[in-house]
Amino acid sequence: MTAAAPRRKPRRQVVLLRPVPGRTVMHDLWAGSKLLIVAAIGVLLTFYPGWVPIAAVGVLVVVSARIARIPRGVLPSIPGWLWFLLLLGAVTATFAGGSPEFTVGSVTVGLGGLLNFLRITALSIVLLGLGAMVSWTTNVAEVAPAVAKLGRPLRALRIPVDEWAVTLALALRAFPMLIDEFSVLYAARRLRPRDVDARRRARVSQWASEMIDLLAAAITVALRRADEMGDAITARGGAGQISAVPSGPKRRDWIAFAIVLIVCGTALALELTILGTSGPRR
Repeated sequence: MTAAAPRRKPRRQVVLLRPVPGRTVMHDLWAGSKLLIVAAIGVLLTFYPGWVPIAAVGVLVVVSARIARIPRGVLPSIPGWLWFLLLLGAVTATFAGGSPEFTVGSVTVGLGGLLNFLRITALSIVLLGLGAMVSWTTNVAEVAPAVAKLGRPLRALRIPVDEWAVTLALALRAFPMLIDEFSVLYAARRLRPRDVDARRRARVSQWASEMIDLLAAAITVALRRADEMGDAITARGGAGQISAVPSGPKRRDWIAFAIVLIVCGTALALELTILGTSGPRR
């Protein structure tokens, strides 16, 4: 008897724009508060991308995930080629040298480039985690009213804030549906039998024909979904109802603002005075 081949563990897909079920403080925060917090943290890390602010924001993300009871299953599997690219980037950045340096025999190795690469990688991971937290704890239907309320001062300039908010909400709502539809189309394409042809030109022509068929099917599915969504919006009173839902910050939102302000302010003070040396790039 031959031993059965080990089954390959299926990869976990990226779960975005779909809130994790639950009712926690993070889920109950106003969507506009989350958007403002993400924007403020993004500005902070843009001008002061030091280790201390990155670590402070990382702690905020981890604590928020614990409070929101985010399961580990929502984290996607990291492919092997991404680890290889990170390792290649780290090795390449090491050749840039820079302080601090250490000597091995007669060779002086600088770790400045490697530390900068690690800092940029950590910054990217923190920002991705921050965006994922908003996605996992925010219902898409709450985004349009929040954007409309935050953009209310722009109405004096005759900027169509409500229309922009509705467009953003529809795009966020349609994105997961289209991903599911395209996944089904791709799976159906892989199940189709393929004609094996030894000629390279024939294989290229077959591949191009399959891609054209797949794109045509994807466009058809997108148009069908758009028509169904338009009928649903019309039946519920029109697009104006999407951004007309009353929303606004509450007491828990002001507490969240205060916590973020204290943590980020403390991290910035430490970065500029005691622990850090990197200021804003000029």
